[in-house]
Amino acid sequence: MIWLTWRQFRAQAITAVAALAAFAILLAVTESHMASLYAASGITGCHGDTCAGLASHFLINLTSGRSSPLLPDGTNAYVILYFLSVLVIFAAPAITGIFWGAPLIARELETGTGRLAWNQSITRTRWLTVKLALIGVAAMAVTEALSLLQAWWAAPIGKAVGLGGSASIITEGRFGSFVFPTHGITPLGYAAFAFALGVTAGLLIRRAIPAMAVTLAIFAAVQIATPLWIRPHLIPPSQTIATIEAAQANVFPAGGSTIAVTPTRVPGQPGAWITSSGAVNTAGPPGTAPAACESALPRFLGPGGSPGWDSCLTRHGIRVTVSYQPASRYWPLQLTETGLFLALALALAGFCFWQLGRRRT
Repeated sequence: MIWLTWRQFRAQAITAVAALAAFAILLAVTESHMASLYAASGITGCHGDTCAGLASHFLINLTSGRSSPLLPDGTNAYVILYFLSVLVIFAAPAITGIFWGAPLIARELETGTGRLAWNQSITRTRWLTVKLALIGVAAMAVTEALSLLQAWWAAPIGKAVGLGGSASIITEGRFGSFVFPTHGITPLGYAAFAFALGVTAGLLIRRAIPAMAVTLAIFAAVQIATPLWIRPHLIPPSQTIATIEAAQANVFPAGGSTIAVTPTRVPGQPGAWITSSGAVNTAGPPGTAPAACESALPRFLGPGGSPGWDSCLTRHGIRVTVSYQPASRYWPLQLTETGLFLALALALAGFCFWQLGRRRT
């Protein structure tokens, strides 16, 4: 059965290996130059507050201007490769779920070959076990390999961002919506879930093409919902109240006397992931713009007036409440999210065993 599975899957396996090789070559071409820029920036020997400035300078040099004579003016190879590599890792689980998972059973049912395959000495349970194990592990391995290659290539960028580097469009932190699901071990969970989702859709719909479409739609919905509504609540967030200045918050009126607050940092928690925020007054309820500040708003929002608006709010007791995940919870969140999707994949696989076992054809 293992040999038969390999014979049926070898075209997809060769394509995956070729794609991995092309991905690795594409990143390796520019990695040495990026590493030399990082070494020349002086970041490796920096101390204290100077590191953030050097890190920002490195990121600006890396992403500004045309980095290749083959590219048109205004484009940069590192920016293109960064977003392209992240997009590839994002798409890899969906691709394996669509093209490896959805046709796995649907093709047998659609063409009628299942009547022959499942009436031999090999039982349906054994047939499905070998298929899910070998192809599912291959899907997880390919996705994680892509993630590891991108992490190796982008290591200088990650180090610069970790030191406080900014002023670049690729400075998303480890908890970012694009970085978190494409690094660490979460790609393993997403790949297993997408593959099992595809197999389940194929078993229920019995047609490969519709099953592919359903797999893509559901997986895309999950990818959107996870960072918005699931990940922030996997571990109960911590909370703190800080001054506008300490949180480096952007505070602006949001209609009427309502105050909208966007903090950029958590005091004493470098690298923390801010999940939600708001304004409060000294009494604790949601903060609204004091009358004294609201009446003088046009003057505050004039040239250079924003600091005056912030100062007025601070004088009248407005503070910023922040819900956040500390940087130390990065790996617990990675483990929790990966475990969640692995559990979903196992549940879908169990359903497939049960459904296929009771199917007559």
